[in-house]
Amino acid sequence: MKELLTYVVRSLVDKPEEVTVTEHEHGGETVFEVRVADGDMGKVIGRQGRVVKDIRILMKAVAQKKGRKVSVEILD
Repeated sequence: MKELLTYVVRSLVDKPEEVTVTEHEHGGETVFEVRVADGDMGKVIGRQGRVVKDIRILMKAVAQKKGRKVSVEILD
């Protein structure tokens, strides 16, 4: 799942080499923390948060098929 999230985020930004995704467990849930270059933050979040919302929906759908819970956080 980390690879899928990394691929999706790198496809959206201008500086894909600066995308980092870290994964850790918190209370039985897998938390993905995404960091991007300052200028790419808007591309990942989107207007009114639509892009990041869609990313979260995609990741939750994949996790549900595997019987897991996930959350995606965009960090600056």
